[in-house]
Amino acid sequence: MKKRDNALVRLVSRPAAALGLAVLLVVIAAALLAPVLFPDDPLDMAAAPLVPPWTEPGLPLGSDQLGRNLAAGLFHGARISLLIGIGSALAASLLGTFIGGVAGYFGGLTDNVLMRFTEVFQTIPGFILAIVLVVLIGPAIGTIVFAIAVVSWPSIARLTRAEFMALRSRDFVQSCIVVGMSDTRIILTQMLPNCIAPIVVLGSITVATAILTEAGLSFLGLGDPNLVSWGSMIGLGREVLRTNSFPIVVPGLAIMATVLAINLLGEGLNDALNPRLGKR
Repeated sequence: MKKRDNALVRLVSRPAAALGLAVLLVVIAAALLAPVLFPDDPLDMAAAPLVPPWTEPGLPLGSDQLGRNLAAGLFHGARISLLIGIGSALAASLLGTFIGGVAGYFGGLTDNVLMRFTEVFQTIPGFILAIVLVVLIGPAIGTIVFAIAVVSWPSIARLTRAEFMALRSRDFVQSCIVVGMSDTRIILTQMLPNCIAPIVVLGSITVATAILTEAGLSFLGLGDPNLVSWGSMIGLGREVLRTNSFPIVVPGLAIMATVLAINLLGEGLNDALNPRLGKR
C-alpha cells in the first residue's frame, strides 16, 4: 500500500501528469453526466441548422448542419470515444500480454512461432487493416473495438516478451522452477506482477491511439451510424468546413485535449511506476 501511495504522490507531483489527469477526469465526468445534462437523443434535431455557439439558449456550442445540439453530441460522444478507446486497449493488452508472455517465458519454437505470427500483423498498416475489418464485418461499436484491438496488440506483445525474457533468468524465477512451481503459477504470480508497470503505460497510450483511430474510421463514414462520437461529428462537419468551422472545431479540440491528456498521464505513469526514478 505504501508503495502505491508513493507512486501516486510521484504521479501528481509532476505538473504535466497532473494536468493530464485533471483533463481526463473532466472528460470522464462529461461522459458520466451526459444522460443527465442531455437526456434526449443527441442524434435528434434540436434547432435550426448551423446555429453559431453562444447565440441561442440551450445551445452553448451551437448546432450542426442537421440541427443537432453540438454540446449534447460532445458529451455523449465522450462516452463512445472513451468506451472504444478503453475497450480496445484492454482487449489488445490482454491478447498482447498473453502472447508475449508465453513467447518470452517458454522461448524456443514457441517463441519463434508466436513472434512470426506477430510480425504478420506488423507488416500490414494498422489503419488499413482496421478499415478492412470494419468494412468486412460491418460498422458497429463492437466491430470497431475488435478492429482496433487487432491492430494494437503486437506492440504490447513485443514489450511483454522482452520483459519476460529479462525476468526468465532471474534468481527468484529459477528458484520457483527448482521447487516445482507450475509454469502458470510462475507466470501469473511471479513474472507478470514484475512487468505490469510498462504494460500499463503502453496500454494507456494505446487508449489515445484507439481514440484517434476511431475518429479516422468515423471520418471515413465507417463509424456506428446509430451512435454519436467525436469522429462522426468531425466526419459530418467536413461538409460545411468552408463556411462554418465550429462543427469540426468543437469535437476536434475535444479529441486533441483528450489524447494529449492521456499521453501526458502515460508519461507520468512511466515515471511514477519506475522504482529507479522513485529513488532519485
